[in-house]
Amino acid sequence: MTKRRLLGLISSILVTATVFSGCASKQPAENKEQAPTAKLSGEIKIDGSSTVLPISESVAEEFKAKNPDVKITVGESGTGGGMKKFINKEIDIADASRPIKAEEKDAAAKNGVEFIELKVALDGITVVVNKDNTWAKDMTVEELNSIWKEGSTVKTWKDVRADWPAEQIKLYAPGTASGTFEFFTEAINKKAKSARATDVTTSEDDGVLVQGVAGDKNGMSYFGYSYYEANKSKLNAVNIAGVAPSFDTIKDGTYKPLSRPLYIYVNKEALKKAEVKEFVNFYLNNAKNLVSEAGYVALPEADYTKQLDLVK
Repeated sequence: MTKRRLLGLISSILVTATVFSGCASKQPAENKEQAPTAKLSGEIKIDGSSTVLPISESVAEEFKAKNPDVKITVGESGTGGGMKKFINKEIDIADASRPIKAEEKDAAAKNGVEFIELKVALDGITVVVNKDNTWAKDMTVEELNSIWKEGSTVKTWKDVRADWPAEQIKLYAPGTASGTFEFFTEAINKKAKSARATDVTTSEDDGVLVQGVAGDKNGMSYFGYSYYEANKSKLNAVNIAGVAPSFDTIKDGTYKPLSRPLYIYVNKEALKKAEVKEFVNFYLNNAKNLVSEAGYVALPEADYTKQLDLVK
């Protein structure tokens, strides 16, 4: 073997050794990057407000896209109905369009349910009429009260204002288990759950209320702003004392007295389950965008960040 060939062979061996050495040193890092993360599984049960429903559904859909092995059910039995299930430990999270009541807190405590209250959005209950209604564009709180109060004798639009048509008003309203019903009756009738009832078509499903008013020229109802936003092509929103419901008026509080916060209530025991804790963190981390997409007013980002500390 010539000296030149010998030197070449030695050089080749050294290069090969260096390459293998480099590969060996990199191998652990590559394995670390490829190590699978723990997959979430299990089940999350949510129920309650039909107003908060679109937000929780959006969050659930996005969360499931990243965690397909987690089963999530989102019901809409109304805030009151959801609270009953929450207190009875039938669900992990309750959607609510009003704050939890004192008696609900007491019942939860007696049943050993500790919870966290999280504010997730702002809403403005929107009074709506049919698209062909060209007269009821603006109403006062007093006029709304005259229609919706318990024992009301108002039958026609003319009974509200003399220059309105003498046609019978057809009323559609959220059911009595609805937080929207409670908030509206307290704001307009000055007493929660005190309302006209004998000639009102009720439903816990806001979609049913939308259909009722959209199909009835003299129809009138009220529900969360997002349902109006999604159906504004077939409904008219009624201004209250000259102020129209909108993202801006709800956010700055000028849409009175029907602006309100929306909540979720989380069972602390359920938070011990990895899937529930990750879901609630995901909810707060993504609420700002998903709340807006659902047709509601998002809170300042700092509010969501601050609430994350409650989930730890």
